[in-house]
Amino acid sequence: MPTLPGLYTIRIRGRLGATALSAFPSMVPELKGSETVLTGLLVDRSAVFGVLAQIEALGLDLLELRQIRATPTSHQTTDRGGLDERS
Repeated sequence: MPTLPGLYTIRIRGRLGATALSAFPSMVPELKGSETVLTGLLVDRSAVFGVLAQIEALGLDLLELRQIRATPTSHQTTDRGGLDERS
């Protein structure tokens, strides 16, 4: 069963340097305290496992892998007559 592309966030223990970050060219890095958070679009299940394999190959400590779900914005309507109650 093919997986649709998804936006993922990956938390890794430690502050990755430029060399380690170069192993994840499709991910945007952010340093948060003593962790590195990588965020990016992964096109399918194979891409997700590829990133996980790269983390393992580099001996990094994976803390969390999470798919980011889209959330409704204030511009979307509700089921009650098309009006958002914040209007």
